[in-house]
Amino acid sequence: MKPVIDVISLGGTIAMKDKSGSAGVVPTLSGDDLVQAVPQLAEIAVIRTHSPCNVPSAHLTFEDIFNVASKIRMLAQEGSAGFVITQGTDTIEETAYALDLLLSLEVPVVVTGAMRNPTKQGADGPANILAAVQVAVEPAAKPLGSLVVFNDEIHSAQFVRKTHTSNPSTFRSDPLGPIGWLAEDEVRIHLEPKSRPVLGSSEFDNDVRVAIIKLGLGDDGRLIDAAVTAGYSGLVIEGLGGGHASVSAADALERACAKIPVVLASRTGAGEVLTSTYGFVGSEIDLLSKGLISAGRLDGCRARVLLTLLLCSKETSVENIADAFLSHGTQ
Repeated sequence: MKPVIDVISLGGTIAMKDKSGSAGVVPTLSGDDLVQAVPQLAEIAVIRTHSPCNVPSAHLTFEDIFNVASKIRMLAQEGSAGFVITQGTDTIEETAYALDLLLSLEVPVVVTGAMRNPTKQGADGPANILAAVQVAVEPAAKPLGSLVVFNDEIHSAQFVRKTHTSNPSTFRSDPLGPIGWLAEDEVRIHLEPKSRPVLGSSEFDNDVRVAIIKLGLGDDGRLIDAAVTAGYSGLVIEGLGGGHASVSAADALERACAKIPVVLASRTGAGEVLTSTYGFVGSEIDLLSKGLISAGRLDGCRARVLLTLLLCSKETSVENIADAFLSHGTQ
């Protein structure tokens, strides 16, 4: 008996075509349309499709992802063997990481999309959907958490990142690389991510807003003050190098920490936030002493996802938030 796989379509490039009145492609195709373009799927599984929205991934919200997580839990209880979520690539890493934090299931959850829309020669959407379903029916994928399958590579949600605006091989998982790949329609998994803490099924809170600010040369800190004044619930700061800031930005961050949780990540995109190397004003030692919370190895996007979900779960204690980042940011 073939396993049941649920394909949840959210839109994105994979679902885009030209539309009258539009200067470029826009989300048009439904989940049914995407599946019907890959007849080989019928040989692998019983496919059920769901199209809760059809938007570019820049338009997706945390509420959308909470709703997807809720739907996945419900369908899993009804016997689904795995899930494939299709969406735009711009926010795939955030969707995958959020689902990884929200879901604790013994069924694969795979996110995929496309870099070339269906009107282009060599459109990669059908191949990515086929590969994603092949991974979703693979028993070895069950304990791996949320995955991104793209260009015949299998990536853990904990590390995957979009690294190019248009190249089909855009997704990378530095410094470890993909945890597996597909070869001749066979799923090969060669690395298994460490078990990760799961936040569980907290409810979406529309009042939670987390800003992300990247610091630069000579930053005067005014954006930090403005974010606090604007009523953000928390801040993620992408600091310079190992987690550094100008003197003015450091002063603004100290003011912010007195009011809301502030997480310190690095803008470099690789490595960990330092904790005990530099001692100047605005260094990591200085900023952490002012009350900033280290993101560890998490980049700014993941730190923002984690902080948002923690605040949605009503976890507002700086100590408990710091403990959560220690658990997630050092694995």
